[in-house]
Amino acid sequence: MISVGIDVSKEKSTVCAMRPYGEMIMIPYEVDHTEQALGTLAKQLASFREEIRVVMEATSAYNLPVLNRLQEEGLHVSVINPLLMKKYASQTIRKGKTDKLDAIKIASYGIDNWYNLEDFQPRGEEYEELRLLGRQYSHYIRIKIEAMLGLTHLLDRTMPGIKRLLKWGQMEYPGKDKLTDFVEQYWHYDTITDMGKEEFIRSYEKWTKERGYHPSESKAESIYSMAREGVPTLSSRTASTKMLVLEAVRVLREVTSALANILPQMQVLAKGMQEYSVVRATPGVGAVLAPRLIAEIGDVRRFHSGSALVAYAGIDAPPFESGKFVGTQRRISKRGSPLLRKTGFEVMKCLKTVKPTEDAAVYNFMIKKESEGKPKKVAKIAALNKFLRIYYARVREVYQG
Repeated sequence: MISVGIDVSKEKSTVCAMRPYGEMIMIPYEVDHTEQALGTLAKQLASFREEIRVVMEATSAYNLPVLNRLQEEGLHVSVINPLLMKKYASQTIRKGKTDKLDAIKIASYGIDNWYNLEDFQPRGEEYEELRLLGRQYSHYIRIKIEAMLGLTHLLDRTMPGIKRLLKWGQMEYPGKDKLTDFVEQYWHYDTITDMGKEEFIRSYEKWTKERGYHPSESKAESIYSMAREGVPTLSSRTASTKMLVLEAVRVLREVTSALANILPQMQVLAKGMQEYSVVRATPGVGAVLAPRLIAEIGDVRRFHSGSALVAYAGIDAPPFESGKFVGTQRRISKRGSPLLRKTGFEVMKCLKTVKPTEDAAVYNFMIKKESEGKPKKVAKIAALNKFLRIYYARVREVYQG
């Protein structure tokens, strides 16, 4: 048997092959991620007349060119969690890290764990596409939050208190955001007070009609009073102030537009999957959370049980026992998908808001834990554990039926 260890880097990899007892048959060398180089490597490995297992770490998208090319050649390829490799490499006394040493360690891992190496099974094309969209959606959500905080910081210095009168727009209406539209038109309190009260009221009513908002003279008077009493700490006389405010508005709009384009595509993909109807029928899961949940879980058939799905989410609590001691105050492992935990927590928050009366097993369990004195976050995580087990069972029934 031959274990091939591949230390994957960006645009290149280091390859090493060995037999049991440390017999090196391929001294570590670098391979570029090009069609010619990877094709030569695949044919070279396929030419060996012994059983071969290729081992590499999961490194986001960097390992995909090597993985796909070797699997096309029919080779057994195992993709290992980097944490497992880190713990395996830490068993040595002498420390050292180079690409060549890492390739040797990965090949050694393949020899020592030969019978536990599973051939990598790629996600279905639709699941992979949905997962990619979901990750980008979460990425842009973080950017949107940062953009909102940046604009809020500027408004606290140019229009303090304005957010008490005007609110952010909702995700359901990405093209309508009264606060950002107002700030774009009247970017500083000085632009309001310089008009005078009557002129501002007329300007505000005209602006609301053009933008499709409800005109309100009382709202205009409140804004003018706030502008008169407010104390801006950034001067309107400098060109930088106006530029910064308008740029913050533009960035926020661009990110919101990106989210508005990604979410419908996620919903289209999710609706074509068999589990979508089951997920949408679950209390607390709406049209936004359903595709995000499916994107992070993927195909449930790759999990052997509901417990495996719970572990994948990182909300399992591993046992801790030693002798006569049995630990009871255990924490969740957090060894899993953080985005799945976040999405699941949002589902629990929605469930708490909806307060379902039908199919309320998860909701009732959450309320029960809270009545027992558990903190609200702990109760939500416990309910999420139950939710994922129910999700697993129902979706499996759909595929088996």
